[in-house]
Amino acid sequence: GHFTTRQNIQYNWPELEAVPDILACLAQVQMHAIQTSGNCVRNISADHLAGVARDEAVDPRPYCEIMRQWSTFHPEFSYLPRKFKLAFTGATTDRAAIKLHDIGYRALRSPEGEVGFQVWVGGGMGRTPVVGELLHPFLPERDLLSFTESILRVYNELGDRKDKYKARIKILVRRLGVAEFRRLVDEDHAATQTPELVLTPERVAAMAAHFAPPAFDPEAPAHDALVDEKASEDAAFRAWLGHNVAPHKVPGYHAVIVSLKAPDVPPGDVTDAQLEALADIADDHAFGEVRSLHTQNLLLASVASRDLYAVWQRLRLVKLATPNVDTLTDQICCPGFDFCSLANAASIPVAQEIAEAFDDLDHLYDLGEIKLKISGCINACGHHHVGHIGILGIDKRGADFYQVMLGGAEGDDASLGRILGPAFAREAVVPAIGRILAAYVDLRADGERFLDTVRRLGLQPFKERAYAH
Repeated sequence: GHFTTRQNIQYNWPELEAVPDILACLAQVQMHAIQTSGNCVRNISADHLAGVARDEAVDPRPYCEIMRQWSTFHPEFSYLPRKFKLAFTGATTDRAAIKLHDIGYRALRSPEGEVGFQVWVGGGMGRTPVVGELLHPFLPERDLLSFTESILRVYNELGDRKDKYKARIKILVRRLGVAEFRRLVDEDHAATQTPELVLTPERVAAMAAHFAPPAFDPEAPAHDALVDEKASEDAAFRAWLGHNVAPHKVPGYHAVIVSLKAPDVPPGDVTDAQLEALADIADDHAFGEVRSLHTQNLLLASVASRDLYAVWQRLRLVKLATPNVDTLTDQICCPGFDFCSLANAASIPVAQEIAEAFDDLDHLYDLGEIKLKISGCINACGHHHVGHIGILGIDKRGADFYQVMLGGAEGDDASLGRILGPAFAREAVVPAIGRILAAYVDLRADGERFLDTVRRLGLQPFKERAYAH
């Protein structure tokens, strides 16, 4: 399978006659392919640490599921001007890229403890990348569905249906201006509220019961002597702890990121044997839960600290313990020309060449946090616009070329990368990336991230080095 930036899984090349059986098997375990394409509300994504993050004010998962049930087969919004994507977070740190969705929601609490939502609208990537704008600073919980319905209704009525390249809500918001768009939404909301759309505390509580925390051990030690001993003795385990293990809000537990970015594997790909092994590990050590990330990795959300060494050993046996999360080789990459009929160029081979060229972990760790994202076409399924380094494949007279961007970001400080210069031929991409990184090492201040160096200095010093050959 291939895990995507929509937190979904793709199965490529099934025989057409096998698809009904595949869908039937998925349905037996409450999985489906409903609204995974088409001009409708797509699957709703969320912070992968929802429910376990230390910086979380509100668990967004119940609201995601309420929204999913509301939007599935919604008769009014089954044929929108274009596809529509929603994302939720409930934390102070945005790990769901809410400003880069058609609508992004941040659940938060007022000083009085009331739940509400910061609502962002009109974000997105693709042919016309846009960072979303704030539509509502604190939408009361009760109005979540009704206000969202009003946003969609305004978009459904006024969105461009003649030109698909101008059909996304981001184009409508840009054309009208966010103030006028807000006025239209507020006007519709005032006129169309119905009791069925009011999100009552009872409805939220009933849904939240389906996301109750597992049976955490209140006596679980924050530190385990064996884990500490192995970390001091084993550099590989120590590296994994430092890069693939995240804090947890429950003392004695951690979240484990399972990297799907081994050097010899396309980013996001996983075998059936690896999935079976991961399911067993989750059953034994993580309450049977595995989550997908929009970074094309997986997550064991709640692992007891005392189990970390055992989990690492088992992940390593199936090549799922690559300690490279948030480094250069933790790349986001679309399937590209290998699988996608829309692609203009190959993307997976470029990602693998970069992974092979920068396989020294000490060098990766010295470079620090670098988010590299690759797309094989302008639709930007690889999120290249918001990569610290973004790479876009283009076709020049039948040959693969690659445009490089620098300075993008997708979190709280979301920004769009800027094109460095002319596109590179396929064989020139890796050397150019090497020269860009060498410039960063020479120019960075103490402790300065790659992104911050680019923002401080601009593109010119990197451009001079990248094209110096």
